[in-house]
Amino acid sequence: MPSFDVVSDFDSHEANNGVDQANREVNTRFDFKGTGSKYEIEEQVITMTTQSDFQLKQMLDILHQKLSKRGINIACLEEQEAEVTNNGAHQQVILRRGIDADRARKLVKQIKAKKLKVQTAIQGDKLRVSGKKRDDLQNVIAMLKEFEIGLPLQYENFRD
Repeated sequence: MPSFDVVSDFDSHEANNGVDQANREVNTRFDFKGTGSKYEIEEQVITMTTQSDFQLKQMLDILHQKLSKRGINIACLEEQEAEVTNNGAHQQVILRRGIDADRARKLVKQIKAKKLKVQTAIQGDKLRVSGKKRDDLQNVIAMLKEFEIGLPLQYENFRD
């Protein structure tokens, strides 16, 4: 029985490389000289540190640019609220990996609403879609590409 998995993932090595490139650009740009601006990445959280809110926005643009050049979809970034204090500004950006339970239920509901002859199962942070006909599975992929879920989706492990 043909099946495939719907996942939301990114290459963490490429994310680290993108953050390193963004750090290099911030260190060499004239408008960031002497501000102590930097990016730090731990696990799946990028922390941006600088002096002002305006510079945080510039740093976020640089980060988006570097990550997208590295093939990481910007939709997987979740930007937290900026914390501006007297001595600096901090902001965290979370790299989201996997499909959470609420979004997975929405996707299952959307697939069932199309009344295609497929079965959908939530397996941790991914969805497994299986059906008797390959065409039905291809219709599900086309439908999911149109559906706006707020996460970048990849389709892998297609088996006949």
